Amino acid sequence: PGEPVPVAAALAAEYAPAAVGDPWGPPWGTTWLRLTGAVPPAWTGRAVEAVVDLGFDIFRTGFQCEGLVYTRAGDVVKGLNPRNAWVRVADAAAGGEQVEYYVEAAANPSIDGPVTGLGDPATAGDGPLYAVRRAELAVFDEQVWELVQDLEVLEGLMHELGFDDARRHEILRAIEAALDAVDLWDVPGTAKAARQQLDGVLGRPAHTSAHRVSAVGHAHIDSAWLWPLRETVRKVARTAANVTSLMDDDADLMFAMSQAQQFAWLKEHRPEVYARVREQVRAGRFVPVGSMWVEADTNLPGGEAMARQFVHGKRFFLDEFGIETEEVWLPDSFGYSAALPQLVQLAGARWFLTQKISWSQFDRFPHHTFWWESIDGSRVFTHFPPVDTYNAELSVRELAHAARNFKEKGYATRLLVPFGYGDGSGGPTREMLARARRTADLEGSPRVRVETPAAFFTAAEREYADRAPVWSGELYLELHRGTYTSHAAIKRGNRRSEHLLREAELWSATAAVAGAFAYPYDRLDRLWKVVLLHQFHDILPGSSISWVNREARATYAGVADELVDIIDRAQRSLAGDGGETVVFNAAPHPRAGVPAGGADVRDRQARPTPQPAGSGYVLDNGLLRVTVDAAGLVTSLLDLRADRELVPPGGAANLLQLHQDLPNAWDAWDVDAFYRNTVS
Repeated sequence: PGEPVPVAAALAAEYAPAAVGDPWGPPWGTTWLRLTGAVPPAWTGRAVEAVVDLGFDIFRTGFQCEGLVYTRAGDVVKGLNPRNAWVRVADAAAGGEQVEYYVEAAANPSIDGPVTGLGDPATAGDGPLYAVRRAELAVFDEQVWELVQDLEVLEGLMHELGFDDARRHEILRAIEAALDAVDLWDVPGTAKAARQQLDGVLGRPAHTSAHRVSAVGHAHIDSAWLWPLRETVRKVARTAANVTSLMDDDADLMFAMSQAQQFAWLKEHRPEVYARVREQVRAGRFVPVGSMWVEADTNLPGGEAMARQFVHGKRFFLDEFGIETEEVWLPDSFGYSAALPQLVQLAGARWFLTQKISWSQFDRFPHHTFWWESIDGSRVFTHFPPVDTYNAELSVRELAHAARNFKEKGYATRLLVPFGYGDGSGGPTREMLARARRTADLEGSPRVRVETPAAFFTAAEREYADRAPVWSGELYLELHRGTYTSHAAIKRGNRRSEHLLREAELWSATAAVAGAFAYPYDRLDRLWKVVLLHQFHDILPGSSISWVNREARATYAGVADELVDIIDRAQRSLAGDGGETVVFNAAPHPRAGVPAGGADVRDRQARPTPQPAGSGYVLDNGLLRVTVDAAGLVTSLLDLRADRELVPPGGAANLLQLHQDLPNAWDAWDVDAFYRNTVS
């Protein structure tokens, strides 16, 4: 229970005996497992792996327990995930060698809503959630594994072809022959012969008109959602360890990772994994994308904050890797502001990707590749992956759906498929890469090539840019409308933080130029990054668990305290010593005689006070006269300059209406149309 302990402390701890079947893991707790064994002498020369099942549910990748494997020396090996539960012990075992691994196992609960006590340690309980199902050494038989990959791809392709397609029946007969060649009492000894029965159907080249799929390794990791920020730090480490380990094993893998914040977490908390990432970035295989600090919501943040997302994101990638990112990668945010293409272009980026609009409730978006035009006319070349997911497995079914779904058929041939398990499930797997190799040039399938996002966008733009349609204005998601209102305190905290950051920079810069104040660059830089992180598309919209929401409110309070302190110090340094009152105006327009962005010495201004009127009150500031009755309703709102009454006779403003908020799904996200049917 409690927060994770340092690795060194865990390695030095005393361990008690445990066995397969033993329960472990109170909700949100961390359990360290020490695994020991010996490779049997009979396995000499064989590939040997440790297989560890922490209690996984393979159908809920990313939303449950996870593990990170270490050596006795404390070196990170790779992650353990529901569909990636192996650790290579030896490519060719000597036989008899001792095996010792340590596993940092995180008991992240599987969150089922809409109401659950598991979303906060205070209500989650302390009973164990999981039991170890498997912990053993096994021989990895490459021929058997390759046969499974062959059969899986061909079986998937067969089912995507029509019953009257000769190719379907050709594949069926080949599969029958392969299975007949397998001796169930000697599968390893007959796997190679079975594979030979499939060579013919696997060797048929794709049609010349087949779509070209750019498969991009990917692992969408929500910076917080059904887990707190501190757990995302560990999810990123597990995924990056898996990806770099797989890159060592397979030269075909290219992997794109967004969110500069997540790279920064790696650098701070797992420098040894970050060093592996940097090495692969230099090799051009681990590709920073996104250009932003996090994958932010793009509707709720202010314009300056959105600009800072790009400033801090692109600066990090440039400083750390010497890379000027050109892609904006927002696959999961809940709709996109019409101002975004302008910001993308001004930030020096060229391309935009999302697939979230495919979730729209009613209307189908008419394009997958197009120019997206901003309010000012700026345009950015945009692609929506027609596979309709950012967690593809590169199955034949997914590839067939992408090709059928592609709206630009007849005009363009290139589409992108992000593949890999996200949210802490470890990213791409060796099975996915095996599918990519088999579908690289296979009759009945699109042509698949694992490559970078830039390679896709460059080719797609060359092929289609001069003919691509233009979508002007907002990319509105017809879903998750409730994210504009859920957890109003978080929205208020964000907006107040944005306002205070502006004031802190304004008065600090003014005081620094006047020579009266040392500009607090480091503090403001840190505070901006905190605010930008909390604009992540599941924090600011209020669609996370209770733990995340509680921490966000506390964080905003702390940010406000720090910024108020900076503002106070800067203003006092500008005001100097003396007994008179100096009034500062941070607004972009004059107020009470104080110029915009300026200050003036003056007496304290008396504020208009409510005057009793019958059973209510009247407020009058010389511009508006507002009458409020005893029930708090506005019965009159008079524009004094225009002599215009804004409340209809007999009517009232400020009348609150309460509706039931019980959507069909996505409780924190959605407001369904039928909410209007009941009101009180």
